[in-house]
Amino acid sequence: MAHPKAVNSEHARLVKLASIASVLVVIVLILIKLWAWFMTGSVSLLASLLDSTMDAAASLFNLVAIRYALQPADEEHRFGHGKAESIAGLIQSAFIAGSAAFLWLHAISRLNNPIPLEATEIGIIVMVISLLLTVALVILQKYVVSRTRSAAIEADSLHYVSDVLVNLSIIVILLLNPYLWAGADAALGLLIAVYIFYSAGKIAHRATQSLLDHELSEEIRKKIITIVESHPEVRGQHELRTREAGHMQFIQLHVDLDKNMPLQQAHDLAEEVEGMLLEAFPRADVLIHIDPV
Repeated sequence: MAHPKAVNSEHARLVKLASIASVLVVIVLILIKLWAWFMTGSVSLLASLLDSTMDAAASLFNLVAIRYALQPADEEHRFGHGKAESIAGLIQSAFIAGSAAFLWLHAISRLNNPIPLEATEIGIIVMVISLLLTVALVILQKYVVSRTRSAAIEADSLHYVSDVLVNLSIIVILLLNPYLWAGADAALGLLIAVYIFYSAGKIAHRATQSLLDHELSEEIRKKIITIVESHPEVRGQHELRTREAGHMQFIQLHVDLDKNMPLQQAHDLAEEVEGMLLEAFPRADVLIHIDPV
């Protein structure tokens, strides 16, 4: 069974790596996109620049929130600080929605007054570089999320995934610019704004559910029940309650044991069941109540 301290240490290392990488990548993206927008005047490039600027603010906030969330439990926060990750995700969604609203208004204005694009070759080169950097970051983030289930990193990853799609569509617009309707660039900006709104909604929903102590997935709950009932001396279980806060999972349940079982034996058995659950869920905090039957 993985030692809880080792699991937490690995979690901290990975989420810090992902959050720092996110900040560094987005700073590079802002600088090169800003230059490309000045050179081309593309609305879709401005859309990408605004998105990256919001990403930078969100990623910096994410970095601070993650450092706070990784602090161990103390006397004032007995369940740890993990929900700071969900708060970070909620604030990120507000940043993202704000950038989408600004982009929508700018795209509407440009749609009514189309302006020919210039120096599209520069825009294409910059967007290809942006695409490669973003794909590399998303791959790292997906790996970290698969190992840690970090809500903040997953929220961060969601809008970088949308950035990949945005970058691809902008490259297509710039490549085909000479053959397209003059307002195509602005129309793409509108579509990107809608997609960013949608992404913000998904992030906000997941963060809100975590803050409201939503149950773990039905698949995980079934696995918990199967593990508990696999112990030969367990007569049954009930009152299973689960939730997640940051990297921690919380599992509480009642376990039915023979009413004639000595207290010491019942205690030892409960610890065996707890050990079985921790082996399957090393990031969990398990609380078992014993009921005589």
